[in-house]
Amino acid sequence: MTLDKKITPYKDSSLNKKEQVEKMFDTISGNYDGLNRLISFGTDLKWRKKVLKHIIQHQPESILDIATGTGDLAIKFAEKTKASKITGLDLSEGMLSVARKKVIDTSLESKINFIKGDSEALPFDENSFNAITVSFGIRNFDNLEN
Repeated sequence: MTLDKKITPYKDSSLNKKEQVEKMFDTISGNYDGLNRLISFGTDLKWRKKVLKHIIQHQPESILDIATGTGDLAIKFAEKTKASKITGLDLSEGMLSVARKKVIDTSLESKINFIKGDSEALPFDENSFNAITVSFGIRNFDNLEN
């Protein structure tokens, strides 16, 4: 499948797609979880359960959740797997702020690291993780053809 036209969240913007996506998610981060449940008719919950079940079967020691958003999947990994290192990476500091608030002052706080980063230029050495996931973030990648 080839994409003949570039899709951008904000038509009248001088920002590139990645910058527009970051701005959009920073803006809606406080309401994202509720919006996502509503818009997806709860499919997001079913998808996370399916991914979690698959990851549990492989018993990874370390997990990277790309485009982690508000951290729901990374948090499930921390709760339900034996992984000692879970990293949630996202472009939006607003989304990460919500994710961090969900685990602050809980036993999960020391198990999960939420960091700001670009999923298309990962700041990790090769073979840093036993499992890597990306749920809904693929739609926001700048270059889908590569």
